[in-house]
Amino acid sequence: MEVIEIKEDINVFYVTANPFPEDVPMAYERLKSRIGDPGDRKFFGISHPNKQGVIIYMAATEELEPGEGQRVGCNSFVIRKGNYISIMVRDHMKDSQSIGRSFQQLLSHSDIDPQGYCLEWYKNYTDPDVICMVGITSNSPV
Repeated sequence: MEVIEIKEDINVFYVTANPFPEDVPMAYERLKSRIGDPGDRKFFGISHPNKQGVIIYMAATEELEPGEGQRVGCNSFVIRKGNYISIMVRDHMKDSQSIGRSFQQLLSHSDIDPQGYCLEWYKNYTDPDVICMVGITSNSPV
């Protein structure tokens, strides 16, 4: 695990996977269909439990200009700046459980932000590697 600092808020827009986890691949496809050619824009997976403990998963991409998400009919979200503990998962498609295992490990950290969420960061739409991240309340080493 290592600490990554996100230095500025990241504005994203998203579609929700329903049900989780079965609909996650199709949620990304629905998102891609709204933006057309994804180019080199960053993609994210954002997840958290609701009040009933059900995981809400958002397939998201960075907003390249203000209001872009609204124009394509999506909801917006702000990935908060701050410190995140992270694990790099290489070629996650080879092991469908690798992301879940990584988040289980990250969520055992003692400084988890209680208002946080699980964050997957893909450098582009086709990237097989993902950085799994969870916000922490301090900048202490892991």
